[in-house]
Amino acid sequence: MVQKFKENWQISRNWQLIFPLLGLIGLGYSSFKLATLIFNNQITITLVIAAVIFYILLKLTLIIFEKLEKKWAVNYRWELISIFLVFATTGSSSMFVSRPLIKMMGINKENLPTFAYWVLYIVIGFIFYQILLVLIGWIFGQYKFFWDFEKKMLRRFGFKCFAD
Repeated sequence: MVQKFKENWQISRNWQLIFPLLGLIGLGYSSFKLATLIFNNQITITLVIAAVIFYILLKLTLIIFEKLEKKWAVNYRWELISIFLVFATTGSSSMFVSRPLIKMMGINKENLPTFAYWVLYIVIGFIFYQILLVLIGWIFGQYKFFWDFEKKMLRRFGFKCFAD
């Protein structure tokens, strides 16, 4: 069973199993959190709902993997999991990093109009997202993918200095 799993995800070394394991743990955690939003008080029903959500999200994720495997140039299927983990980690990390910076700059809802505060919050978060995307991609062994992804995104925003 493990050998078939390794073959399906093109895993050649045991350390690569960390990516499917982290993916399943993240998917399980997300499923449980969604289930607690629906049935917070009853643990048995919550666990059953979490299992159903887990199954649905797993099937959806595998469909997305099939489509993205063709679109993104990856050498191995397990790299898709690594890429998804980078996107997930970067999204929450950028807000985690930018929140204290915004406070240090003295930006808050009391001294700015609400619209201006949220625009600045999103812009600063977006800047840190771009930096962290490449950094966390490097940590997960996907530097080339995310640097190319970053250059493509910056070109779309009109930064012609990243043209190949």
